[in-house]
Amino acid sequence: MSEPNPPRRPLATFLHATPERTAAPAGDAHAPDPVANDTPGNTTEASPEATLQVAAPEQADGPHADAAVIEEQAALGPPDVAHTTAPVAARDAPSFLGTTRPRALPTPRWHWALVAGLALLLLLQSVLADRARLAADAGNRGWLSALCGALRCDLPAWHEPAAFTMTSREIRPLPGQPGVLQVQASIRNDARWAQAWPDLRLSLSDADGRIIGSGVFAPAQYLGETPGAALLEPGQSARIAFRVQEPAASTVAFTFDFL
Repeated sequence: MSEPNPPRRPLATFLHATPERTAAPAGDAHAPDPVANDTPGNTTEASPEATLQVAAPEQADGPHADAAVIEEQAALGPPDVAHTTAPVAARDAPSFLGTTRPRALPTPRWHWALVAGLALLLLLQSVLADRARLAADAGNRGWLSALCGALRCDLPAWHEPAAFTMTSREIRPLPGQPGVLQVQASIRNDARWAQAWPDLRLSLSDADGRIIGSGVFAPAQYLGETPGAALLEPGQSARIAFRVQEPAASTVAFTFDFL
């Protein structure tokens, strides 16, 4: 008599055999032997609902794992689009768009010449406007005279009273006119430039050296109405003569000063 064939196990039990074996160490240490369950008396068919309940914990782990991955990506934050795209855009930009700084053109030489000319013109204008004061200095008189000779401008006459020298002088009473003195003198210009006729101061003193009279005479007074040349050239001498009223009969000395 042949032995009856053992009952066949459902396909679901083979598919979920691995989870049961892996979960066994966490539960009872003495798991039932699957071979013993194959006996005809103890054979129980696993329903689809039981299979779904066993597999449910494994399916539940999926959303948690996905959530953890999503949270890690969220913690990293979104990528910086500006930093990632800017180098790429700069690298991919065509060369004709002006990525390099344009080279500055050299300044033409005539620009510098024009600036120098304008500066010299301004300096010349300032010198000519202030030439009267500058010409009073002996250090500036020479080049100012040459400049005005070229530009046809005039300079005020040189004024240096100390450069006049009196070479001769004489005072005597005028005959026939009591109390009137005749003054005669010769002067010379020892300056480097021509000078205008100076003002002349005459002082009279007595025998004790006391000044008894003094007066200042302009060129028109001691030269007359026709003085001749308006300037006394360097090294030129001239003779002057005029009359004064004697303040007292005790006049014995006199002095001249050029102003």
